[in-house]
Amino acid sequence: MKSPEELLRQFGDDTARWAAYTAELQAQLAEKEQQLSQQAAEHQQELRRHQQLLDEARAYIAELKRQLFGPKADKLTPEQEEQLRQVAGDLKEQAQRPAPVSQEVLEPDLPAKDKEKLQRSPRQRRHPLPAVQLEVQRVVLEPDNKVCDACQQPGQKIGEEVTTEYEYLAAKLICKETVRPKYAHDCSCAPEAVSIAPLPPRLVPQSKLGLGLAVYILLSRFDDHVAYYTLERIFRERHGVSIPRQQMVQWVEKIAFLLLAIYRGIWEELRATGYLQIDETPVKVLDPEVKGKAATGYLWFYSHPGGDVFLEFCTGRGREGPEQRLADFTGTMQTDAYAVYDSLRRQRPTALKRLGCLAHIRRKWYKAAEESCAEAIWFIAQIRQLYRIEDETRDLNPEERKAIRRQKAPALWRAMKRRALELRANPLLLPQSSLGKAVNYFLNEYTAAVGYLRHGRFEIDNNLVENDVRPSVVGRKRWLFIGHPDAGWRSAVIYTIIQSCRRRGINPQEYLTDVLARLPSVTNHQVKELLPSCWKPAAVNGKVGSL
Repeated sequence: MKSPEELLRQFGDDTARWAAYTAELQAQLAEKEQQLSQQAAEHQQELRRHQQLLDEARAYIAELKRQLFGPKADKLTPEQEEQLRQVAGDLKEQAQRPAPVSQEVLEPDLPAKDKEKLQRSPRQRRHPLPAVQLEVQRVVLEPDNKVCDACQQPGQKIGEEVTTEYEYLAAKLICKETVRPKYAHDCSCAPEAVSIAPLPPRLVPQSKLGLGLAVYILLSRFDDHVAYYTLERIFRERHGVSIPRQQMVQWVEKIAFLLLAIYRGIWEELRATGYLQIDETPVKVLDPEVKGKAATGYLWFYSHPGGDVFLEFCTGRGREGPEQRLADFTGTMQTDAYAVYDSLRRQRPTALKRLGCLAHIRRKWYKAAEESCAEAIWFIAQIRQLYRIEDETRDLNPEERKAIRRQKAPALWRAMKRRALELRANPLLLPQSSLGKAVNYFLNEYTAAVGYLRHGRFEIDNNLVENDVRPSVVGRKRWLFIGHPDAGWRSAVIYTIIQSCRRRGINPQEYLTDVLARLPSVTNHQVKELLPSCWKPAAVNGKVGSL
């Protein structure tokens, strides 16, 4: 911030420059306010995530306290004690399970110091840096006394010591000029008087946006979650180039429009599978028409186990969004108990089937167990056995998986249903208690929940991401705000492509660099070759290493 004296010397009585400077300060202030609001919301989301883990663990602690200090009549039976020990192990295991894609997009990357605290063991040992295939710059330091001072005889080399460290060469912006010489032909046989090479198709015609800069902006904004205001500052301070954030937003919109062909192709492939896992989550929208607070939009996730991830932004949570998206879909959808999904199934009973989610059912029983309900412990133990069957059949083909499931799982489901019906018939059970809600939720979802037994390709829950295909990411990201309702669609397009690449083990930078170079000149029939499921990386010299 400049002092008043400096501002007077710089602007004097020039009202136009004063107005421009004031507008710039107001824009920076608005950006800072948005960042502070986002940080506050991020902290709230992180607190809620930790609270959920604490709630699950508190079920175990509450039962232990009741066993130690409660009335003798409430003591757990030996069978319940064994089940409680199994649940304790299950809680630890659940805390280590990979998060769904929705959480991966929406949750924050922890600071490095916090990650170190979580990962550091009591007696952590230092490990050498891994060997990778990188360009090597060799610096040789010869000793001063390489030649004997007395007899001037050079020493004989008997070995060397090598010290290795990783160095970073800062990126730089360059100005790329495409020169097309023009040639005049005086001869009468030439078909044209002047010949010049055609200009190759450009990513954004009539702009100065190069391919490498476009990929950098996309990944910085949507993968590294760097604000446009920060990117503008980075370009100005580190590269000496002024790229206004409004210009970057316009570029991103044009690129997202170009990527719509890939986006639609991903959906067509998912639709053709006949099996979709669906989830929705709220996202804040900075709508200028909503004064004083951020509006709420919804991000809908459509996924197929082992396949791509498709994100769609809607301004509301009503049935309009999924109804339009699933209008041409025929098959099975796996969801939670949100009423919209079941209404879609009833509307098209022959075209749509619905599977339930055991993870949501288990969450209800955890809530009941938190209130010292021994009956809930029994249900959690049965659910634990169902997940053990899933672990056992994870690597089998669908037919083998289906056979083992049908051999072992139905008895567990029937036992849980019988016990749930007995509990609901008990006049002492309060419907609005945690146990009553768990019982009713389980019985209402029972038919949908056991539907996964029909086919070996169906999953037991709706976590969207299988453990063996979970994207490898530095940290779980959070997408808490959309700058404007009109920006929702382009954010969904870019996130769809980035998340689908990560799910398939594709480097998003390599993919976007190749695809954006080819998209301006491909035909509609060639788009399929560029989908993440079909894309093949260009051959490169040497191997790519990873730290």
